[in-house]
Amino acid sequence: MIGTGFIYAAAGITFLIFAVLSAIDRDNRKRFGNAAFYGLIALSFLAGDRLGNLGNGLLVLSLVAIAGTGAMGRDSAKGATAAERRADADRYRNRLFLPALVIPATALIGALAFKPLPWLVDPKQATLVALTLGVLIALAILYAWLRPGPATPFEEGRRLMDGVSWAAVLPQMLAALGAVFALAGVGDVVGGLAGRAIPEGSLFAAVLAYGLGMALFTMVMGNAFAAFPVMASAIGVPLLIHHYGGDPALIAATGMLAGFCGTLMTPMAANFNLVPAALLELRDRNAVIRQQIATALPLLAFNIALVYFVGFRS
Repeated sequence: MIGTGFIYAAAGITFLIFAVLSAIDRDNRKRFGNAAFYGLIALSFLAGDRLGNLGNGLLVLSLVAIAGTGAMGRDSAKGATAAERRADADRYRNRLFLPALVIPATALIGALAFKPLPWLVDPKQATLVALTLGVLIALAILYAWLRPGPATPFEEGRRLMDGVSWAAVLPQMLAALGAVFALAGVGDVVGGLAGRAIPEGSLFAAVLAYGLGMALFTMVMGNAFAAFPVMASAIGVPLLIHHYGGDPALIAATGMLAGFCGTLMTPMAANFNLVPAALLELRDRNAVIRQQIATALPLLAFNIALVYFVGFRS
């Protein structure tokens, strides 16, 4: 049965290639720091289940040590020149986007096609398996169409990873931190504080605290999925659903949307906000965030209003 093993293997091999390419890049003074960082990530994907809790804990601490000591740095790979990129853009035009569209199309088709085949693909991982398969198919199409060198896609991927640096692993670490917070009872503590701060009988104050809390926790933790267990156990379930009789589906879904508004406004969401800045080679790493704030705040207000006006209809 195809499941997480396939996904982890694809990711692990990719980071292993990044590690090797970094190690042999003699023009980069910090090549060994980059190689060690990517190598440890590859190890976590390829053998994390065999390392045990202590081994994985030491691995994470090693990642933090490498990043915290400044051992990582941009590589020497400059990628294609501006003239080369312009020439390719003029030659291929919007057709360049077609391989990128293969990925979501494969994910959608695979998620629907794999679920009735539990003997072939783990139904719980059907979407992620299809997404990984879509990436591999898109890569194969690009190799056949553009005919780059064997290492070119990985060199470009490494260049992007070096630009984002250690922040690329923030979403995973912060999502794990959210699970730890939930297990540690942080939601109960936040709920106790919110209970004292929210006026008794004020539905609007409870909704406001829930929406703003989702956005703020997401900004701090970098991931709405990490913030949701905390705010759901603090305010969403005990107050909005049980006490005020709110619609669980609407409150949960709209709470996540409120959290996503926080995602638009934080550098902690590295995969959404720092990766595009690195990809576009912007000097200001927060330029994407600055452009998104004007959209995020009205959306947050709309989601809070949606919960208040629609979430409690009998």
